[in-house]
Amino acid sequence: MEIDFESVTALERYQFLTHTVVPRPIAWVTTVNSEGKVNAAPFSFFNVFGSNPAVVALGVGTRSDDSPKDTVRNISDNGEFVINMVTEKLAAQMVQTSAEYAHGESELDAVGLSTTPSVAVAPPRIAESPLHLECRKLSIQEIGANRLILGTVIHGGVDDAFYDVTSKRILTEKISPIGRMHGPAGYTRTGDLFEIERP
Repeated sequence: MEIDFESVTALERYQFLTHTVVPRPIAWVTTVNSEGKVNAAPFSFFNVFGSNPAVVALGVGTRSDDSPKDTVRNISDNGEFVINMVTEKLAAQMVQTSAEYAHGESELDAVGLSTTPSVAVAPPRIAESPLHLECRKLSIQEIGANRLILGTVIHGGVDDAFYDVTSKRILTEKISPIGRMHGPAGYTRTGDLFEIERP
């Protein structure tokens, strides 16, 4: 089967891509609007794109009425955001924050989660998440119905229980992060690790 991306629908392209690029990490992004209200939303079109400087990228679509999502508006207006790690324990609440809430309505309040102040940016962290990347906007590019957001990570935080001071490594296996898979409800655990030595 060959797929001509220029002749199929946007939904068909989405299905092909989300079945192909798996597993995908999930960025659970917190931002604040001009009134200081917190928005939280998950995005699996996300990855890290460099370490010198530390750069992350988010792909954000539009709302069902084709207007920009609150995440895009807030980052555009305020220039800062926080990526919070999604763990298996938080998965159900994360999924609920993906619904379309009214502008200014708190997704975190709706799912029973709380915030804690960030160190270097205005948007808060999700308190129940164990790992956070505090970011500043580099650019937002509008490409069709997509917004490509590039950000510089300026501060990172991880709960002490998941950090080895001696090796200076995060104990990711103890955090139990999840990833996004194919289909409308497909997720994966990340505990089945294997290693292959590099040449």
